[in-house]
Amino acid sequence: MTESKTYYFDSNATTSVAPEVLQAMLPYLTEKWGNPSSPYRLGKKLVEPIEAARESVASLIGADSAEIIFTSCGTESINTAITSCLYTQPTKRHIVTTVVEHSATKNSCAALEARGYEVTYLPVNRDGTLDLDVFKKALRPETAVVSIMWANNETGVLFPISQIAAICRERGILVHTDAVQVPGKLKIDVNALGVDLLSLSAHKLHGPKGIGLLYVRKGTPFQGLIIGGHQEDGHRGGTENVPYMMGFGRAAELARAVPVQSQRQLAALRDTLENEILAEIPDTARNGAKEPRLPNTTSIAFAGVEAEALLLILDQLNIFASSGSACTTGSVAPSHVLTAMGLSPAEARSTIRFSLDHDTSGGDVAYLMSHLPRVVSELRAAASPRAAARSLNSKLVAQAV
Repeated sequence: MTESKTYYFDSNATTSVAPEVLQAMLPYLTEKWGNPSSPYRLGKKLVEPIEAARESVASLIGADSAEIIFTSCGTESINTAITSCLYTQPTKRHIVTTVVEHSATKNSCAALEARGYEVTYLPVNRDGTLDLDVFKKALRPETAVVSIMWANNETGVLFPISQIAAICRERGILVHTDAVQVPGKLKIDVNALGVDLLSLSAHKLHGPKGIGLLYVRKGTPFQGLIIGGHQEDGHRGGTENVPYMMGFGRAAELARAVPVQSQRQLAALRDTLENEILAEIPDTARNGAKEPRLPNTTSIAFAGVEAEALLLILDQLNIFASSGSACTTGSVAPSHVLTAMGLSPAEARSTIRFSLDHDTSGGDVAYLMSHLPRVVSELRAAASPRAAARSLNSKLVAQAV
């Protein structure tokens, strides 16, 4: 392999830390290392920067800074949101979610089921969209929370969260949305969206791993998940992760600065890649609705190809993509998202997710397409009955010897 450049098509898994973010963090890893809860200047002088970072991430989603709780990650935010809605409404023991949620929601709900709560998992259509009539019928007087992702991390398909929130508001039901994949790709305005709680993670928008946020609308009952000291206005115990808060604040500034035109350009580049794959490689199909979806994401099934084998070869070419959620990589089971959409296990295992970023270039796409058709063709040829027979014969000969 002569190429040294990295061709990264897995931004839904994580993004690189922006240089500006790293620079914002460094002083708080070196000379500004105090504990913000300390009574002396070394600690007290960190309170103002923390609140500035809180203001920055609040501005990213159109919230008030008092509505922001810093957490360790999106998963913690999601778990906290769901459990808070249950603990503050002890007579309501029903949750509504979907079958295609991220594992942070899916497994949290499963654990709550084991503790006696009831969960309704809404189905999706073949294109990954949600039927609002089915959703309405799932709601009950004892429904404590609806937790539905805004953007699916595997297909990019968007759910109608503002409509869902409006329906729930009429019935007095709290709404949480996992919006982890959205910042920098779509505009977020929690007031227009109408949700009560919203989760984000910094490492999806060129911030550091290990810091997230939970938005809790003013007036929403709340009970923290991490019990300890008075930090985060008593909503989450534990010494503040100051450097990472600073990084999140700077990453939020960068995400806010992404113009709508850049989002359109990203969608156009995604469409170029998707259309070239579907046109140049036989027996391929897009998974999920063409619209509405994130501008950076495409999920493609390559019939007759094992995704993991394809990814291994692309890795050798410095091309990095994914077979689905980063949180399920290594699992022997096919994607729960794709099988819930009606794909067979074989189809799900043949799927690659390509998720672009604003620094993905036309040259990156061209490089990928200069190799992808050939690699897919070679893998299909190797998987043909004749090739399989040759492989079996070779094994039998080796055993005989």
